[in-house]
Amino acid sequence: MYTRSPHYLYQRNGIYYFTRQVPSDLKTKFNKNRVVISLRTSSKQKAIESANKLTDRLETYWNTLRLELFHTKELKLSFLDNQKSKTETVKLSKALDTYIKLKGNGKGELFHRTALRNISYTIECFGDVDITSLKSIDAARYRDFLFKKGLSTSSVKRIFSSINAVINITVNEFGINMKNPFSGTFIPDDNKKKIRLPIPIQNIRDIQTECKNLNDDNRWLIALISDTGMRLSEAVGLLTSDIILSTEIPHVNIINHPWRRLKTKGSNRTIPLVGASLWAAKKIISDNNQFAFPRYANDEKCNANSASNGLNKWLKPRIPDDCVIHSFRHSLRDRLRAVQCPSDIVDAIGGWSTKTVGQSYGSGYTLEVKYDWMNKI
Repeated sequence: MYTRSPHYLYQRNGIYYFTRQVPSDLKTKFNKNRVVISLRTSSKQKAIESANKLTDRLETYWNTLRLELFHTKELKLSFLDNQKSKTETVKLSKALDTYIKLKGNGKGELFHRTALRNISYTIECFGDVDITSLKSIDAARYRDFLFKKGLSTSSVKRIFSSINAVINITVNEFGINMKNPFSGTFIPDDNKKKIRLPIPIQNIRDIQTECKNLNDDNRWLIALISDTGMRLSEAVGLLTSDIILSTEIPHVNIINHPWRRLKTKGSNRTIPLVGASLWAAKKIISDNNQFAFPRYANDEKCNANSASNGLNKWLKPRIPDDCVIHSFRHSLRDRLRAVQCPSDIVDAIGGWSTKTVGQSYGSGYTLEVKYDWMNKI
């Protein structure tokens, strides 16, 4: 039996009250430190009887809470602090800061710029609201908002993917009990996807000839891409030390750099230098700079967008409609296909993702094998 004390009672205006302090180990579960209950009697005997019953009920209740706490700690769980959950405010801007802090380490400028742009769209649509206030109906409204801005289905899907990532990591980080409202939103096709056409071989030859005649760094960049199929960012972010001419097979090493990350794991590769690309590589080396294209890259950033704008403007009158600098990459695949190059070797040269697990086994194709096929084009 519990020891009962008459001190649990006090009298005010002739009426007895029961009072009991909340045990220190349970205070976080209550919104006050002391229990006070009017017993509605002036009889001391009746008050003692009521107080004894209340004491028994309180002790039983407190022991139940202690047992729950014990099992919770033993199972490495934790009670949800409902009061805190109700008052916790995580606005969209704070969610962005959290995402960049946790995921942005070592990522390039493009990562930060993309995340900022996508959250800016969201804030433009809803305001800088608490993420817990957003519902699935808001996600549908956001989808329509993006379409009204003239964005294509592929762009809207990329934005939703980015917003999903921001919300998911924030929900986990702050322990918020909510379903991501942007998850599972239906995004209809709009048939706006552009098909990037390859550049006809005669146009490529004419452009390569003109590049050699003009002989400046922008023309070196175009020529380098024309016979390697490199992505523009891969070429722009090169160091001159990535270009190897002092071996039997001249080649370029496509590797990660702090100022320019590669798109996929398969993008890390070596490409033999042939034709106009070999000419361009020699010009780049002779220019004696640390960076192959210092106009666009330094040890802090790689500005492929700036390069794209300038090169596409120059190329526009020289190539068919709907072709751009990236079309050289599509052309390389067609040119290799035309000489019946196996598709997995094409993938190895261009750094395209392989289509089967088996193709990822082993060390890959040697530089000699790639060089034989590149010479055929």
